[in-house]
Amino acid sequence: MRHILTALVMNEPGVLSHVANMFSARGFNIDSLVVGRTEDPNLSRMTIVVIADERTLDQVRKQLAKIVTVVKVRDYKDSPYVSRDLMLVKLGVTPRTRSEIIELADLFRGRVVDVGHQAIMVELSGEEDKLDAFVELVRPYGIRELARTGVIAMARGVQGGSGDEQTMENAPEPSRMVKAAAGKRQPTQAELEATPPG
Repeated sequence: MRHILTALVMNEPGVLSHVANMFSARGFNIDSLVVGRTEDPNLSRMTIVVIADERTLDQVRKQLAKIVTVVKVRDYKDSPYVSRDLMLVKLGVTPRTRSEIIELADLFRGRVVDVGHQAIMVELSGEEDKLDAFVELVRPYGIRELARTGVIAMARGVQGGSGDEQTMENAPEPSRMVKAAAGKRQPTQAELEATPPG
């Protein structure tokens, strides 16, 4: 089953490699991983898509939470959320097919961002299924190049990162979370090596 997790992490070198190494060492498969800045310059948000059963997902959550630089982990399994993916696709065109591709892009609320004599580039954002459907429709025209960002997600309404309903007034300040996380004791190399893989 497909699950979307977000991890609020401290914005410092090596965080991405820590998370990637944790997944690799324990044999967890990452379907998509996106990292970006947040409203707090001290924090970054990772959006991780994993295909796993409930037992594996529970392990992923626990192992993520153990990483010193991870401030908060959230699973969107039981809460409403909005997710988006961004894609750039370059297609081969002829004078006859150019208008057909532009019409298809308009139908999918895409945007033509570059036009050449023999190629056209379309930008498209939305749910993964929408982007997949567009790719299948334009494949016969000849896809020259394709790039996707991966999924980003955010809870609907005023839900906080813990999954509980929070108003803007009582939501925790990210800077406080960074200070709390910074207070965690750094594990020694011996402790890291002694940690079992499961």
